[in-house]
Amino acid sequence: MRATLRLLAVPSAVGTQSAGLKQVPPALLPPIPLYRRLLRAHRKFLEPEMRILGDQYIKSEFRAHRDTENPVHIVGFLSEWQTYAQQIEGVSWRGEKMDKTKIDKMSDQQIGQLYELMSSIRERELAENDPDYEAPPPAPEKQ
Repeated sequence: MRATLRLLAVPSAVGTQSAGLKQVPPALLPPIPLYRRLLRAHRKFLEPEMRILGDQYIKSEFRAHRDTENPVHIVGFLSEWQTYAQQIEGVSWRGEKMDKTKIDKMSDQQIGQLYELMSSIRERELAENDPDYEAPPPAPEKQ
């Protein structure tokens, strides 16, 4: 029986990260396919309550950035959302801590939004897991 080249081939480290080369980042998806991919990932991988919250957030962010013309902002926006989509489609995102460099780059408004999200998640977990927990009354609206 004759050995073929395929059977004689040995895996090589040439061109891989172990060979000392930087990993090539994936190509950025255009906005509309990325938007659809995000909504599909939410539908497939998130619980209904989390999906509703996530879908609303995605829709508002894409609407808010619809008229952005600065290429640097567009690339940053699309790459972060693409990274998010990859994390949601994987299983390692739950309980993962945020990168400190990303937090340092956030504006005060973004940090406030992140804090509100964290507070609502903690309050929901307390309400579900502690039968004696009473939710605080809602804060009066500022006029």
